[in-house]
Amino acid sequence: MEQKELVRAAKNGDAGAFTELYKEIYRDMYHFAYYMLKHAEDAKDAVGDAVMDAWAAIGTLKKEESFKSWIFTILSNKCKAKMREYVNRPGELTEELADTLQAAEGVTAPEHLQLRDEFLKLQETDRLIIGLHLFAGYKTKEIAEVLHMNANTVRSRESRALKHLGEALKAE
Repeated sequence: MEQKELVRAAKNGDAGAFTELYKEIYRDMYHFAYYMLKHAEDAKDAVGDAVMDAWAAIGTLKKEESFKSWIFTILSNKCKAKMREYVNRPGELTEELADTLQAAEGVTAPEHLQLRDEFLKLQETDRLIIGLHLFAGYKTKEIAEVLHMNANTVRSRESRALKHLGEALKAE
């Protein structure tokens, strides 16, 4: 069954069809959430919550071909909500992040935290573009299709966002 048919079936209540759709993109969703949250359990929770919300709202999806961008938007919102929780418990992830990042060549924990903070300040579409490209491995053309944008627009938005991130790091 192709994706549009699976989406139609899921919209009609077919849990098996929804499961097939989910299986196709779980890995990408997890990678995206893990980059955003840098905590495996939180990433799993965010993906799980996004999938549950998507299943509950699948009937509201207007265009079958928009499934992937729709579910990634839900996931992005779940990640943002989780990030807001981090503000209320700042010390909880700092030690784990510091340990993880000190193993990464040339990246200090403060630099990474600053980069993540700047990343979260970007417009949602720009975060999706960068996240899908750098962390889920999508090519510009694929991102353009998922987000229903022109490929040149995707390239220019990504370029501007990356330039902004680079400048923010240099400013410190």
